[in-house]
Amino acid sequence: MEAETMQEKKQFRLFDAVLMSVVVVLVVESAAPAAAIGPSQFFWWGALLLFFFLPYGLISAELGTTYNDEGGIYDWVKRAFGRKWGGRAAWLYWINFPIWMASLAVLFNEVIEQIFRVKIGTGMGIGIELLFIWGVTIICCYPIADSKWILNLAAIAKVIIMLSVGGLGIYHAATHGLANDFSGTAMLPKFDATSLGYISVILFNFLGFEVVATMAGDMKNPKKQIPQAIIWGGVLIAVFYLFAAFGMGAAIPSSQLSTSGGLMDSILLLVGHYNWFVVTIGVLFMYTLVSNLVSWSAGVNYVALYAAKNNDLPKIFKKESKKSHMPIGVTILNGVIATVLVIAAPFIPNPNIFWAFFSLNVVALLGSYILMFPSFLRLRKIDGDRERPFKVPGRPLMIKLMTWIPMVLLILTLILTAFPLNGGQAEMSSKIPVLVGTVITIIIGEICINYAEKQGK
Repeated sequence: MEAETMQEKKQFRLFDAVLMSVVVVLVVESAAPAAAIGPSQFFWWGALLLFFFLPYGLISAELGTTYNDEGGIYDWVKRAFGRKWGGRAAWLYWINFPIWMASLAVLFNEVIEQIFRVKIGTGMGIGIELLFIWGVTIICCYPIADSKWILNLAAIAKVIIMLSVGGLGIYHAATHGLANDFSGTAMLPKFDATSLGYISVILFNFLGFEVVATMAGDMKNPKKQIPQAIIWGGVLIAVFYLFAAFGMGAAIPSSQLSTSGGLMDSILLLVGHYNWFVVTIGVLFMYTLVSNLVSWSAGVNYVALYAAKNNDLPKIFKKESKKSHMPIGVTILNGVIATVLVIAAPFIPNPNIFWAFFSLNVVALLGSYILMFPSFLRLRKIDGDRERPFKVPGRPLMIKLMTWIPMVLLILTLILTAFPLNGGQAEMSSKIPVLVGTVITIIIGEICINYAEKQGK
């Protein structure tokens, strides 16, 4: 009987794994920043799919199936390099979430203005952003945040939005021509500061595939199915993003594409007039902003909770609900930090507040993954005898290349995102707030980690 039960459990098919990975990783609001790169984004998607996503997916699959504790990336880094580095990975992995929440609160406001054709003042705007932040925060304090129906509805909404933008773009191209040059030459990479600064968004769009590794126990043949799910999932995600990006590129020249309002601006231009369809897409878009945060909250919050229980983050991070055992302390902190950011937003010298917050959240998240790759190599060395349900194939040289190339890409991307390179006024106003925010984030993280160490003594 027990054998039959186990057999029934191991029915998680390749299709299920691919679908789940696409649902979790696909983030609609990052389609516009990626499209702002222009037609050359097609080159970057292909190159990063091969040189970053494939090795990242395989490595995270090995780590996730070998060390399946609740700590995730924190646990991997801690095992490899000690508690302090584990705490840093946990901090960066978590702190990206409240910053992301602030960026989506700003975007939520902008979408309301676009679809309902109203102008919201600063005071009213902050009020709506706070309602968004604390509405999401309250939901994340309850087990409803783990409900599959939120994810399933979000998946449907995301597919409708992406297919609508791409389909309308094809129709616009056939009837009115293209707003951008999509010839072979135009798709070659550009190395100007603006285009390179947006590449971090493509890397951001690939992150989160650790979820596939957690399904290994329910697969009949994880050694075969995990790499297949990663490859097909990555290809499908790239196709969805590029399909939507083509739609935006058909309507708006990339130099004029807004990183925040680009998607809804494109819908309005592609449809040609304001109607019920525009409002429907806008409402679905707003729902995906909420559902993205709710769906991701458990992952980042439990990593922070796990690190706090090991005294690598302050005690407030490990406060749990007595009934549901939800991580209340860290969830409330998310709301507090996001609140501080949106209230401070009017004083930030950046004309695009969404991008200022969003790029800072991307920098923090990518920073946590930098530590993952050397952890993989070190754990292979110091814990090589441990059973690995899935093991990245390849000779030693190939394994090293699969480790160091993605790590170097992450480091270069962070530099391009946060550091002004040409000294132009537009670049300075865009990147200086991100750079300052990054430094402040790292300093606060170090203070928290050292304080946690003293609390644990």
